[in-house]
Amino acid sequence: MLGKLRKNYFLLISTFLILYFFFNLLDGERGLFSYFKKKEILINLEAEEANLSNKIKDLEFKNSLLSNKLDLDYIETLIRGKFMFGKEGETLYIINKNDN
Repeated sequence: MLGKLRKNYFLLISTFLILYFFFNLLDGERGLFSYFKKKEILINLEAEEANLSNKIKDLEFKNSLLSNKLDLDYIETLIRGKFMFGKEGETLYIINKNDN
């Protein structure tokens, strides 16, 4: 038995090394599966970043309407939406959305 191990020593060691490197290639913190998980996380974070930057641009635009040069139409829209005010002679209808 010991003689057979000595004859096939190189084959046995090379097989274990190949298996070791193969499993480390696929699994682990720097493996192939981890790469795909991190790639998916990166895509989700980039989409979230784009969404947040669009929100920031929208808020900056609304802020500029209220600060630089006062936009009366925008203020009227805000008052109508928040306080449900209308002009004289207008009829306001409140529509409740039922989520049934």
